[in-house]
Amino acid sequence: MPVEPSSPVAPVHEVEEIEEGVYAYLQPDGGWCLNNAGVVLARSGPVLVDTAATEARARRLRDVVEQLSPAPVDILVNTHSHGDHTFGNHLFGQATVVAHRTAADEMAEHGLALTTLWPDVRWGHVEAGAPEVVFDDRMTLPTSGFRIELIHFGPGHTAGDAVVWLPGPRVLFTGDLVFSGATPFTLMGSVAGSLRVLDRLRALQPLVVVPGHGPVGGPELLDADADYLRWVRAVARRGIAEGLDPLALARATDLGRYARLADSERLVVNLHRAYAEERGAEPAARLDVPAVFGEMVDFCGAPPHCAA
Repeated sequence: MPVEPSSPVAPVHEVEEIEEGVYAYLQPDGGWCLNNAGVVLARSGPVLVDTAATEARARRLRDVVEQLSPAPVDILVNTHSHGDHTFGNHLFGQATVVAHRTAADEMAEHGLALTTLWPDVRWGHVEAGAPEVVFDDRMTLPTSGFRIELIHFGPGHTAGDAVVWLPGPRVLFTGDLVFSGATPFTLMGSVAGSLRVLDRLRALQPLVVVPGHGPVGGPELLDADADYLRWVRAVARRGIAEGLDPLALARATDLGRYARLADSERLVVNLHRAYAEERGAEPAARLDVPAVFGEMVDFCGAPPHCAA
């Protein structure tokens, strides 16, 4: 098993018990590829929400799940297609993997492309996720002990996002539709769509929100992300009016209170998406992802730091 160097800054993971049988698995500090996962101990078997980016991190997650329950994972839900949430699926081979239909298509299309963005990361043996069950709008998992609903509200972070909703305890696992203390990322999704989805998540009236990255919170996380995305849209409209391209606009923009968010360089890609939508593009319409990511690298002066 690959050995991962320990971090002098933050623990490798934290397990937060939300209520009896419901856990958030957090990977501080929630930056690039340091995603969260979730565990629900249904009587029919554990349900796992997402995995992790590298083999070592996914093995650590598996160890934690085994400590929480002697039963193997019954169902593994991928909230979307990105590799930091799916590359460890193969380590839970006994589980039935479930995802939105579009997320499954994206996993097949993109494969292990994420690894090429950070070639120095010790990925270990990872595989592209391969869902066995797909759904379109809603699905209730065949579990006992907890009612667990999967809901697709439309494009947001990607075209195929799903949330995992526990209506009894009102716990919401959002995947990357929500970031906590980190900058939202809409390169493969939609600014306008994210705002619509956040409104619909708010209507569920969750008590606890487990974001895709960063600390657990409540509905205030939805409001904070919506505030940022409305600001991005307003900045984009100003930039278009002034004839600036997204990269030039990002360089000229004072982040203000959003400077405190991790991975603030994502402003570049979010402006690209906002520009496309202001010019009539449909939510999640394809952009040149390598080119836009390259502009973000130019903005930073180096590839964004990935501590996976």
